[in-house]
Amino acid sequence: MGIAATLFFSNDDAENCLAYRVRPSDEQREAQQERWNDLRDFLVEELQRKSGYALSSWLQGSYKFGTQIRPCRSGEEFDIDLGIYFRWPGEHEDGDYDPLELKDFVQEVLVDYSSDEANETIEVSEPKARCNRIHFDGDFHIDVPTYHLDQARDFRGLATSENTWEDSDPKAIYVWWKDTIAEADRPRARRMVRYLKMWAALNIEDADRPSSILLTVLAAEAYIDLDHDHLSGDDEYYREIIRALEGRLRGSTVVPNPINRAENLNRLGAGGNQGLLNALDTLLSIADRALASPTKGDSAEVWSEAFHHFFPFPEEEELTKDAHGNALALLTFDPQVSVMATVGRRKITGMNGIGPIPKGCAIRFDLANARDLPAGSEVSWTVRNSGVEAEAENDLGHRNQNGLFAEERSAYRGDQFMDVTVRLNGRTIGRRRVLVRISGLGMPMRNPKKKGWVQLRNRR
Repeated sequence: MGIAATLFFSNDDAENCLAYRVRPSDEQREAQQERWNDLRDFLVEELQRKSGYALSSWLQGSYKFGTQIRPCRSGEEFDIDLGIYFRWPGEHEDGDYDPLELKDFVQEVLVDYSSDEANETIEVSEPKARCNRIHFDGDFHIDVPTYHLDQARDFRGLATSENTWEDSDPKAIYVWWKDTIAEADRPRARRMVRYLKMWAALNIEDADRPSSILLTVLAAEAYIDLDHDHLSGDDEYYREIIRALEGRLRGSTVVPNPINRAENLNRLGAGGNQGLLNALDTLLSIADRALASPTKGDSAEVWSEAFHHFFPFPEEEELTKDAHGNALALLTFDPQVSVMATVGRRKITGMNGIGPIPKGCAIRFDLANARDLPAGSEVSWTVRNSGVEAEAENDLGHRNQNGLFAEERSAYRGDQFMDVTVRLNGRTIGRRRVLVRISGLGMPMRNPKKKGWVQLRNRR
């Protein structure tokens, strides 16, 4: 087990670990479930009426696999896949409608659903090649692929915008996942997939990013071949998954669909594949350096190169401890951070922490002992948010600018952190966590007006 294993996953401090920070909150999953259940019922009823066919549905994709990740940037959306199946016996072409006609039916019903303000929708997108999409309040969308299903043969086909039927069986690959990964291993295997997906979202551009199903299959096939007797924490498992993926893709970039070996799940071009290999090589180097780091703080800092603000930082007293809990005196500079929160004419100050302060403050963080910095030092700042309000907005932080100061705003109730790191020639020489406690209360007046009975009491 690596020194930062509990920062990947921990039952004792569940909210201060990567596994928690990359997944949707329980409240977000419940809201999504309520909405897709309602949308499914509406679609099934209305499409049966329009088409005359019996309808069924199948929740698929990362939500079904339990590998959904939260958007890595504020303003982006969760993705849910809800398959709709028009059922008739026989071949795809035996139905009364072309694939494009059925997709148009789905689009029309989504627009009808969106017209009801009570459904909390934002818009219905233009139809995509293999699905239709509807966006909801709460930063999520539901993709609705359209299928034909011959129930007797358990035979499916996906309707495309090219008016063709495409072989596709999302149920079969989910069954493969369950058959491949033993039930006891699935929680950790799911975490490995989520770590890979978040790393890719943060570090690879959209056009060259491997698909969710590609990473899921690669991770599952690598996981079952690991030497589990010599691995313990998620950090060690993740390193071995990375090594396996990098080695496999260097041998061949073809990744057969385990259900249909003729299909290559890897649809990246030559440039995208080379970029993925380079990114995996960098990630493997990060993992090796993190696992070899002498302290928990050093390891967390290295892992943050891959996971940015999503990777949690240890508490202040844990930053310089080694794997045995002993404090190592490796840091030579002790950052002192003065903090000022401003709202209107009021100012609140603190040293190495501040609060409680109200929401809506402008906050400035200054390195108070900047004069003592060794020449050539670099100072970096990272915001790490937590709590229900930050989770609801999918804003768990970001990297701030480098320099001797940083500026932010108090946006979410709870304990938030500004983490400052000082490096010299690539080596960390100083580190500090600055706690920012934010209340939901407004700023009190400096000299509130006296109540009437107080004013009258002093009169002669």
